[in-house]
Amino acid sequence: MGQYLLDTHVLLWMQDDSDNLPADIKTILSNAENDLYISIASLWEIVIKKSLGKLLLGYSIEELVQSCTINYIIILPIQPSFLTTLEKLSFHHRDPFDRIIAATAIDLNYQLISKDANLKKYPLSVVW
Repeated sequence: MGQYLLDTHVLLWMQDDSDNLPADIKTILSNAENDLYISIASLWEIVIKKSLGKLLLGYSIEELVQSCTINYIIILPIQPSFLTTLEKLSFHHRDPFDRIIAATAIDLNYQLISKDANLKKYPLSVVW
């Protein structure tokens, strides 16, 4: 049905079964006909923030990766073509993780699920 790249916070809220996710987003995430993806950059961001004490989680990165597998969320590596797209992006967003996530969605023509309004300034389809 659709191909969706999840922003980092979406993965975490999904993992925590958070009420922060609106019902329509939960419907997209739970629809088995949709293909869900997460960038390895998101997992890297989580590890860094967790290591710095800026993110407190009740689970390890290994458990989060296992959860991705169980929930059929495909972990995408960073491809050279994503960097070519990234190089062309305006600096609407200063966060390097969000920029590579945006470049990934643009390059693969995936819809991005994110609450981050700054990402809507890029030429991609943001759901939420």
